[in-house]
Amino acid sequence: LHGQDQIPGFMTMSFIALHSEDGEYVKKLPESWYSSNGYGDKMLSYLEDRKEANDERPFFAYFPFTAPHWPLQAPDEFIEHYKGVYDDGPDVLRDRRLQRMKDMGLCAQDVEPHPVIADEVKEWKNLTVEEKEKSCKAMEVFAAMVECIDHNVGKVVDYLEATGELDNTFVCFMSDNGAEGAAYEAYPIVQGTMLQHLQKYYDNSLDNLGRGNSFIWYGPRWAQAATAPSRLYKAFTTEGGVRVPFLAKMPTQYSANTTPGSITNQFSTIMDLAPTILEMAGVKHPAPTYQSREVVHMRGTSMLPYLESVESRIHPEDHITGWETCGRAALRHGNFKILFIPKPKGPEKWQLYDLSVDPGEIHDLAERQPARLEKMVKMWEQYVLETGVVPLAPALGEWIEATEGQMPENAWMEYEYWKDGARDEPEKFRKNLPRFQRVGDVVEAR
Repeated sequence: LHGQDQIPGFMTMSFIALHSEDGEYVKKLPESWYSSNGYGDKMLSYLEDRKEANDERPFFAYFPFTAPHWPLQAPDEFIEHYKGVYDDGPDVLRDRRLQRMKDMGLCAQDVEPHPVIADEVKEWKNLTVEEKEKSCKAMEVFAAMVECIDHNVGKVVDYLEATGELDNTFVCFMSDNGAEGAAYEAYPIVQGTMLQHLQKYYDNSLDNLGRGNSFIWYGPRWAQAATAPSRLYKAFTTEGGVRVPFLAKMPTQYSANTTPGSITNQFSTIMDLAPTILEMAGVKHPAPTYQSREVVHMRGTSMLPYLESVESRIHPEDHITGWETCGRAALRHGNFKILFIPKPKGPEKWQLYDLSVDPGEIHDLAERQPARLEKMVKMWEQYVLETGVVPLAPALGEWIEATEGQMPENAWMEYEYWKDGARDEPEKFRKNLPRFQRVGDVVEAR
């Protein structure tokens, strides 16, 4: 495509998938290939090769999916399972899911859910019949994508069980962030060339939604049906953006103190996974040096002492964890959490919540407990120094503008794989990016 028909910048990394194996980029995927099924088959092939080679060594298998990220697409046979399931809309779904969570013990019976924040899109009651039908279909496709993930995880777990490996394998499954709630149709970058491109080259008619030549997302109201009772969704440092499901099956030798189907509300983060896996494998992390270079210590903590009932908690009660993304920040100290959300989704000032009684982050305690707020803001500043995350600037708008001026959107892209000819001659589409390394307390170019 050339001229005005070129792929809009917002879509360049969405319309084409980049895959590699053994250091080589895949130039062409099979016809009718669907990522979740393809990844499941590939993982099975790796395990089968290991079995055929009589390889008895312990293995680590990372099995990530691109689903259910937008564009929402799924095989027809999975979409059919959800026809009509969501016809009552996102508000009703949110209430049903909240009740189901209460029934399962996933949240308190008297939990107060954060109100839905979605001013950029119309309320369900104000949608036309056609808009409701398309919105429901988008949710049906999303559900189909999730079921297809489950189907492929099941294939791998069934294989491990059939080969006698499952009892000796630690299996965990989690989401990388809260539900994707962006209303891209409200973004100026999307309203112009991208929507025109979608209308010209994609078929977003009702019956075709979810197929490979459609391109849709489901927006903030469906997302908040998924994250309730939490506040907001992906890309925010609220609980709706950072609190995610985590499922785990322990190896037999660690399962004596865990009950199948049990639920824990112990605070933990993804940083705790690596220390847990290394301890299970009997491997020590090499910090402070590895292969003659300086490496930092892991910030996470092994979960094994808790799982083996040696400790009553994964982290101490006064544990500190911070978050930062897109100019949004948070820090948790025990059950208390400070939160900074810029306008329009937040007040653009630090807020304070007690998550033990207010998991929905509704009742701001900043004015009632100013000393605690001040203390935790200092903890945030220390977290910034320790980790190197982007600090908050008082004039946030000016800071974002300055940052974007110094770093164009593609500055970090080493390989512009979406461009014509890039698959055939990748070296012509690579850039030599500046590299840095830490030497003591100084960061130097290398």
